[in-house]
Amino acid sequence: MKIIRSQGPAPAGELAGLRARLAVAEETLRAIRSGEVDVVLVTVGKGVQLFTLDGAEQSYRVLIESMNEGALMLAADKTILYANQCFARMVKCPLEQVIGSSFRRFISTKDRTTLQLLRQRIAASGTKIQLLLQVSDGTQMPGHLSIRPLAQSDCKSATFVVVVTDMTETRRSEERLRTLTNRVVQAQEAERGHLAHELHDTVTQMLCAVLVRSHTLVDKLPARNEPAKQEARDLHEIIRGTVEEVERISRNLRPSVLDQLGLIAGLHDTSTEFANRTGVTVKMVCVQLAMRLPADTELALFRILQETLHNVEKHARARHVTVQLTKPGDFVQLTINDDGIGFDPDHHPVRRKGRGGFGLLGMRERAAYVGGVLKVKSTRRAGTEIEIRIPLPPSGKVPDGVGRKKLAKSSQRKGSAS
Repeated sequence: MKIIRSQGPAPAGELAGLRARLAVAEETLRAIRSGEVDVVLVTVGKGVQLFTLDGAEQSYRVLIESMNEGALMLAADKTILYANQCFARMVKCPLEQVIGSSFRRFISTKDRTTLQLLRQRIAASGTKIQLLLQVSDGTQMPGHLSIRPLAQSDCKSATFVVVVTDMTETRRSEERLRTLTNRVVQAQEAERGHLAHELHDTVTQMLCAVLVRSHTLVDKLPARNEPAKQEARDLHEIIRGTVEEVERISRNLRPSVLDQLGLIAGLHDTSTEFANRTGVTVKMVCVQLAMRLPADTELALFRILQETLHNVEKHARARHVTVQLTKPGDFVQLTINDDGIGFDPDHHPVRRKGRGGFGLLGMRERAAYVGGVLKVKSTRRAGTEIEIRIPLPPSGKVPDGVGRKKLAKSSQRKGSAS
């Protein structure tokens, strides 16, 4: 964009000044005729006047109309002052009916309050939000709005520029990815169950037979051959430890206590095993639910606790962990706190230098699969809190206060969970 600045009157009698003014005027006329000029600034006395030429906005209009996103200009009362054709196609409404109407018309009822509160907090740098757009045919379209104030000197008269992106395909891709992830998780659970069964029914049985034979060997060795007898005792203890470790792996792969006794027993069992093995004190407080939760919900909460305790063991350097199962309203909520070193959730890498798994991502996907939400609150050197909230099924509503009891209190000694 060219901006031509012309000077004011030159002193009379100065031929050079007149020639300079004539050259500037000729250049200005040439630039205007060729369409190179959008704005002319003229110096008059101590002030400057600005003249916008007809057609100066044409290139910008072409750019806005060629966008694949909707573009809007809103008044402070949400009246649409300008909209491009792309937005009109998004909401399936003629452009002449879009311009001049209220933007609230195209926002879903449940998102109108959110947009109102957001508008009051829009900073000069703008803000972004995802909501549902109300289409004229009665359907709803997921949209991503980028909102920026055009003039902020007076909030009541400010106008806002809004860029609207259609998130329909993105949401479909996310749903397909979530479906694929759920299938992978189900396949993993099936394989874990099969492997746990093989370990328990085959490997454990064989190791138990070896354990019995090693005990018999200790008894048969003569007392005078003490070195050999001690070696047999050591071998017996190694085999015993191997049997216990295989049993532990088998229980973690597919916990029978979860299937047979329910969620609370499963949470208590894995917390106790973690405390005894790592020496980290675990305090567990749960409400007693009146009935069993759906199997997928119980498994999701159990696996999330397992993964969280695994992260505590590997990364947190914590000494105390608290596990709480509560029922706020028509939800079941699992909250896990530790007093470890914490981390920054906004800059936490999904995978560290190629090692480890997709811990937080996997936990979020497990919660989302059963309709829940997982939140992470953490600060460096101030511990971490993992909160999972899952809606209860309509048929499984539990009255508040029913069967509430503490299954465990803070352990009296380090390394135990009671």
